[in-house]
Amino acid sequence: MSFQQGLSGLNAAARNLDVIGNNVANANTVGFKQSHAQFADMFANSLAGSGSTQAGMGVSVASVAQQFGQGSITTSGNSLDIAINGAGFFRLNDQGNIAYTRNGQFHPDKDGYIVSSGGQRLTGYVATASGQITASSPTDLKISTADLSPRATTLVNAGINLDSRASTLNPAAFDPTDSATYTSSTPMPLHDSLGNASTLSAYFVKTAANTWDVFASSEGTLLNGGAPVGSLNYLSNGALDPLSTATFNVTKPVSNGANPVVFNLDFTGSTQFGSGFGVNSLAEDGYASGKLVGFDVGNDGMIRGSYSNGKFLNLGQVALANFANPQGLQVQGNNLWAASTDSGVPLVGAPQTSGLGALQSGAVEESNVELTSELVNMITAQRVYQANAQTIKTQDQLLQTLVNMR
Repeated sequence: MSFQQGLSGLNAAARNLDVIGNNVANANTVGFKQSHAQFADMFANSLAGSGSTQAGMGVSVASVAQQFGQGSITTSGNSLDIAINGAGFFRLNDQGNIAYTRNGQFHPDKDGYIVSSGGQRLTGYVATASGQITASSPTDLKISTADLSPRATTLVNAGINLDSRASTLNPAAFDPTDSATYTSSTPMPLHDSLGNASTLSAYFVKTAANTWDVFASSEGTLLNGGAPVGSLNYLSNGALDPLSTATFNVTKPVSNGANPVVFNLDFTGSTQFGSGFGVNSLAEDGYASGKLVGFDVGNDGMIRGSYSNGKFLNLGQVALANFANPQGLQVQGNNLWAASTDSGVPLVGAPQTSGLGALQSGAVEESNVELTSELVNMITAQRVYQANAQTIKTQDQLLQTLVNMR
């Protein structure tokens, strides 16, 4: 009698229970992917044998295949907890060895690098000082805590409405201290190369129908030698005359060691309607220095820092990797996989490109283990184990009958 079938069944059922038990044990492991044991039947091959008359030699575990289905995403409150919604793996630098994970629980280390709980550094694309992402090979991502350098104003955009009902004035009599010599005025912010803030005052003098001279002063000093910095011309419908310019180059001298502020004063989009003077929009591109107060990660993997001066700057971009055959990845433990010949080469790119998933900051991807299904599978595996044990018992009884024959 052969005990092979029952013994192989016991081994296969035990291996299946190992896989199920590992799934259950990791039901709360962030980024864990459940596995399924896959079985194959066994036959004893013979050159003269016929497959139709062979009973088979039992079963074997063909492979233990991980299932890379999406796990549920839950919020965590930590801005460096990142979940992948879709395909892809985080790419980690493990002291020169590249590993991959779906566990997005990260934190900065003492040097500012973004690392996993095991100390592996998250990789991605670095940003220049101006926040531009450099297209190059992924490198270790580091959060710079340096102050954001100030930027001198180079452009002031002002969307205004000038009152067409205003009376004309003599521009030669303009005096910023006498409101009777100008029609209207408005303050505008400026910053020099050291980040010092100042105020530019723009004055509008109606010199003729649909024509306005623009004067400017700062800190009590008239700019452009007291002459108008430019003129605004309007059509009869109140819109700017497209044949005239609405952008004026202005230079403001400084005395605090900074460079003179050279900027364009842009009134594109301004109007001249029969209503009161008003400022509809006002913006400048200069700012003071700022300290990093926080950062977040966008769906595209962009790490954006927020600064005390209200500005934002890209600090880097998280890179993702995908494989033609993720089930071919080599399991390393600690939520890590390594590339292998079976998985294929890693396809690295930015999130939301080339089929890679989107990222969600302040969240983690839970294990994709369905606990209820695993408990049912455990009961089934237990019954299979018992059934195979029963076949061995029956074989033993038959063998005992033969031994006891007289």
